[in-house]
Amino acid sequence: MTRFFAAAHDAASQACGCCAPLSRRSFLGGAASVAGAAGLPGAASAQAPAAAVPATRDRIDTHFHYYPPFLQKTGGLAGPLTASWSRAKALEEMDRNGVKTSMLSMASAPLDWFRMETGASRKFVRDINDYGADMMREAPGRYGLFAYLSMVDVEGTLKEIEYAFDVLKADGVNLSTSYVDKYPGDPKFAPIFEELNRRKAVVYFHPTTAACCTGIVPGVGDSWIEVPHDTSRAVLSLLFSGSLRKFRDITFLLSHGGGTIPMLSSRIDWLSGLQVKNRKEIAPDGIEAELKRLYYDTANAGYPGPMAALLKLVPVSQIVFGTDYPYVSTEANMKALRTAGLSDAEIRAIETQNAKQFLPRLRG
Repeated sequence: MTRFFAAAHDAASQACGCCAPLSRRSFLGGAASVAGAAGLPGAASAQAPAAAVPATRDRIDTHFHYYPPFLQKTGGLAGPLTASWSRAKALEEMDRNGVKTSMLSMASAPLDWFRMETGASRKFVRDINDYGADMMREAPGRYGLFAYLSMVDVEGTLKEIEYAFDVLKADGVNLSTSYVDKYPGDPKFAPIFEELNRRKAVVYFHPTTAACCTGIVPGVGDSWIEVPHDTSRAVLSLLFSGSLRKFRDITFLLSHGGGTIPMLSSRIDWLSGLQVKNRKEIAPDGIEAELKRLYYDTANAGYPGPMAALLKLVPVSQIVFGTDYPYVSTEANMKALRTAGLSDAEIRAIETQNAKQFLPRLRG
C-alpha cells in the first residue's frame, strides 16, 4: 500500500514517498480514522425534527477538508467520498448551504505519513499546502487555510511554518492529535509551539486513531470511538505538560466538539487534584478554566447530547461551526444544531460570528 502511495505521489509531483509498509490492520484503522466524522449513518434521523434552516450567505465553516490529486489516489485516503471530491463540488456544497468561507484543512492522517523519510516528507507537506493556497487564489474570499504540519521533522516543520505564514498567508496550522507514539505536549515539539506562540498562531487539531488502539474492539469502527478519544489525549497532553499555560498566545481549535473532553472534564479535574502535584503550576485557575479558553467546532457534534455537555463547559462564544465535509454534509450539521435547544441568536453566533474572533481574514 505504501508503494502505491509513493507511486501516486511520484506521478503527481515527482516526490519520493519512502514509507514503512502498512499492515492490513493498520491500513484499515487509518482509513477508518480518516472518516473523522465519528458519527453513525442515520444519526440525524434519530433526533427530534430540526427547525427550518434559514437562508443566509455568510456561514463560516472552520472544518472543511480538501484533497490534492495525489492524495485522492492513495490507499490511506481512498474511498468514494474522497475519490469523488473536486474543487467544483466543494464550492457547490458551500453555495448550496450558504457558506461564505471555509477553512481548508487535511483530514486524519494515516500513520505512514509520519514515517516518511525527511526529504519526501518535506515535499509532501509543501505540495499539500501549495495546493490549498492555490484554491484560495482561484476562489478569492471563499477559502482560508490551516497549513498542514508533519511535526515529526522539527526542523522541516519550522521551515514550513515560516513558508505557510510568510509566503502562503495561511490563517493557522493544522496538526494531528498524535504522531505515532507522541502527543503534542511532548518535549520534542516544544520548539514548534514556541514559534507558533511567537506568531500568535491559530492551531487547529484534527484527530486520528492512536497507534496503540487501531481495531481493538471487533466490529467497532475506530472513527466511532478512538477518534474523539484521541482529541482528549491531545488536550490532556498539552494541559499536563504545561503547554497550555506556557503558550498563552496560541489560539487552540478542537474538532468534533472537543471529542470526549466535555464529558470527562469534571472527572479529570477531580482526579488530577488528587494525583498531580504541580497542578497549581500548570493550571493556576483550575483545570476547567484552561479548557474554557479553547475553541471547539461542531462538526458532527451539534446534536443535543454532545452540545449539552459542551455548553456546560464553555460559553457559546467558544463554539464555531464545522462540518467535516465531505465525510458529513453541511446540511446535516446545520440541521443537527437546530435540534440542540439553541436560540436563533446562539446558532447565528456559532455559524457566522464566533470564528471572526480569532480569524482576521473573516472580518472583511
